[in-house]
Amino acid sequence: MTTKLAPGPFVRAVWRSFMVDSGLEGRLLGEHFRIKEAAAGKVTFELDIKRQHTNRLGTLHGGCIASMVDLGGSLAVASMGRFATGVSTDINVSYISVAGRVGDTVTGTATCEKIGKTLAYTMVHFWNSKGELAARGSHTKYVAGTLTPEKPEYAAPNQFVDKTDK
Repeated sequence: MTTKLAPGPFVRAVWRSFMVDSGLEGRLLGEHFRIKEAAAGKVTFELDIKRQHTNRLGTLHGGCIASMVDLGGSLAVASMGRFATGVSTDINVSYISVAGRVGDTVTGTATCEKIGKTLAYTMVHFWNSKGELAARGSHTKYVAGTLTPEKPEYAAPNQFVDKTDK
């Protein structure tokens, strides 16, 4: 069974499914990652930086940022009503300044710039605690078959729906 949701609660339901069904996001980001706001085509999120997110210099690891480009792009696709967010065809990240250290919070904004029959194009920007642009990434996803009569827009499986989040 599924429940039709508004974009914000829907994106949070997709995030909950990542936490349950994916090995990476729950282990790497887990409770330190949160969705602040979600609307059709745009998702804002935060990560409280912990030691597990850092490199040997003590700053947010570039691989962690790349993982959040992947996740952010997927959540941006989800914000367009797709519970199944497709698979990556390419990811690019440009690192601009230090994103933060343990105890800091990095903020990301993911946008779905275009979604077609087979491909979705997303961008993710990251700001450090000083408000400086720290990184930006692009993520292209193959999304054919993710929206069908059996998989309608904004329909989340009930096990991922938070009844207080409608």
